[in-house]
Amino acid sequence: MRGEGRKGSDIDLVVVFDRLETAWRETFIEGEFPFEVFVHDPETLSWFFESDIARGYPVIIHMVATGQILGPNPDKGQIWRDYAASILHASPPGLEGEKLNALKYQITDLLDDLHGEPAAPEIQAIAAQLYQPLADLMLLGRGRWSGRGKWIPRLLREVDWHLADSFDDAFGRASAGDVEALCNLTHTELDRHGGPFFAGDKRMASQQARRKSLVPGG
Repeated sequence: MRGEGRKGSDIDLVVVFDRLETAWRETFIEGEFPFEVFVHDPETLSWFFESDIARGYPVIIHMVATGQILGPNPDKGQIWRDYAASILHASPPGLEGEKLNALKYQITDLLDDLHGEPAAPEIQAIAAQLYQPLADLMLLGRGRWSGRGKWIPRLLREVDWHLADSFDDAFGRASAGDVEALCNLTHTELDRHGGPFFAGDKRMASQQARRKSLVPGG
C-alpha cells in the first residue's frame, strides 16, 4: 500500500472493535501473503499507545498513523490515525533520570567488555547486545523516537546520514573483529550525556519479589 514492500514483507492490520474481552495478536497466511493482525478495542489500543510512548518505541502508533483505513467506520479510523500522527510529530518523553542512567549503565557494561580484548566470536555477541541500547541512546537522546530491528537504520538516517553511516560502519567493522570504531562511537554518545556510568548504579527489587525458599532449611 505504501510502495515499500519487499520479498518477505508482511501486512500489518490493526483491527478495532467497539468492545473486546481482551486484545490479541494473531498471524496467518492468505494468498501467499503473511499477515500480522493486532486486534483491539479503543481502551486496549489506548493502553498500547501509552506503553509505546513510555518505552520510546511507537510501533503500533506508527502502524495506525501510516496505515490505510478500511472497514465500515472510516471516520473513526481517521480520528485514530490523526491522533497517532500527532504523537509521532511530537517528541518522545525526555531521556533523563533513572531511565537515562539505566541505559548508560547497560551500554557502559558492554563497552567495558569490548575493551577487554574479547575473541572474535565474543565481539560479535557483545556488538549484537549493544546495537539496540546504543541506537536508543542516539535517537531518544536527540529527542527522536526509537525503533527496533530494521527500523533503526531508517530512523538514524532521518536524523543524520553521517551519524547513520558511522553507526553502520562501526558495527560492520566490529563484525570483522575490529572494535575501535564502535568503542569510539560509543564513548562519543555517552559523553553527550555525562560520560560512562557504572559505579553508583543501584536498582531496588520489588517488595513482591519473594518466594518460599526452594532449599529446605535454607
